[in-house]
Amino acid sequence: MDAAEFRRRGKEMVDYVADYLENIEKRQVYPDVEPGYLRSMIPTEAPLEPELYEDVIKDVERVIMPGVTHWHSPYFYAYFPAATSFPAMLADMLCGAIGCIGFSWAASPACTELETVMLDWLGKMLQLPEDFIAGTHGHGGGVIQGTASEATLVALLAARCKAVRLAQASDPARTEAEIFSKLVAYTSDQAHSSVERAGLIGGVRMRKVPTDSKYAVKGETLKNMVEEDKKAGLIPFFFCATLGTTPSCAFDHITELGPICNANKIWMHIDAAYAGSAFICPEFRPLLNGVEFADSFNFNPHKWLLVNFDCSTLWVKKRSDIIGAFKMDPLYLKHENQESGRGFFFFFDRLRFRSLKMWFVFRLYGLTGLQAHIRKQVGLAKEFESLVKADKRFEICADVIMGLVCFRLQGSNELNKALLKKINDAKQIHLVPCQLSGSFVLRFAICARTTESRHVQEAWQHITQLTFELLQEPCH
Repeated sequence: MDAAEFRRRGKEMVDYVADYLENIEKRQVYPDVEPGYLRSMIPTEAPLEPELYEDVIKDVERVIMPGVTHWHSPYFYAYFPAATSFPAMLADMLCGAIGCIGFSWAASPACTELETVMLDWLGKMLQLPEDFIAGTHGHGGGVIQGTASEATLVALLAARCKAVRLAQASDPARTEAEIFSKLVAYTSDQAHSSVERAGLIGGVRMRKVPTDSKYAVKGETLKNMVEEDKKAGLIPFFFCATLGTTPSCAFDHITELGPICNANKIWMHIDAAYAGSAFICPEFRPLLNGVEFADSFNFNPHKWLLVNFDCSTLWVKKRSDIIGAFKMDPLYLKHENQESGRGFFFFFDRLRFRSLKMWFVFRLYGLTGLQAHIRKQVGLAKEFESLVKADKRFEICADVIMGLVCFRLQGSNELNKALLKKINDAKQIHLVPCQLSGSFVLRFAICARTTESRHVQEAWQHITQLTFELLQEPCH
């Protein structure tokens, strides 16, 4: 494919993508295929000779689309949103064309510097303390990670390194192996599974902190566990707080938890993967009060801030803690601007020019446009909540604060499992469940950028029709 054909095909692809997104609600939201469907539809080996582009594109509809779950359909209400927007897609195209690998300042100065500035822009939208803003007198800053899972792992490993240094400073005779065996980390029993996985990768024990009636961790509970572990000779070193848990979008009490962590030299990491985007709105910003006690903070613009996957933003209060944990300085990465470029710190994962997506989206939407997107989706969730509350057969199972509604039929877990199966078998809308206080609960998350009130009303009408049918069945 030469430049001339690329121009032609590129324009065709833009039209294909625009048509796909404009007409996505006409597609069945969840596919009909069975596991292994694709292998029988394509050859067992790659072609020896080049094929025609037209044939490849035909196979997108024949092979790929039948197996796609359409996350950007306004009938998709599962998991949490996967952000998308036309500005972000255009930036992604440019990112792919530039194709730089930003593992140091010299490898691509624009890639490295724009990311630092974009994290400052976003940090200021969130009103983060100046300690987290690279372009101030603070010692922190932000970088883009692939996912919140990676961000949590980075924070835990940095905390582990810092804990070992502190322990050896007070007792130089202690070995790393001995200290590792005593380290203990904490997280909510509602936290995402990736937090527990970070503990497994980091080789440290992870204790789950029980939550209150709102599914949030309170300070007193953590304090008692820390004191108990210290008496047992363990070294508490890391706590992952969650703002907007995956099951119910609950918020840990970080204003209580932060001082406890600080007093015990415990690294507090805040995971706000979904909910963090909403903190750009003044009415939701109080939920982030207490971030000043944190050592690191992360959320995913690729969930709710119109920036395509992958873009998970991580800020640290002291970038030296991160750099010290992961620093490698081989000769081939050295350059003549080594010292002046050190402010643009990197670790693990600053490779692709992902900050272009943020730059395009922030400039073409503006803060007011991004706030309007968040508020619209919260309003749609509130609309769905009111529909559920008006039907005495159903109950709301957790506070509706943002774009997620947790609800269920009054009755057994088996009844609700049967309802969810009917919903997903019908493939008109797509939901996933969670478990809250032993109950099987249905999650209704406003996900697609194009979801409107009519889609929410249609979804509820569909759910109530299937509920009527279910309750008429002899076994119920």
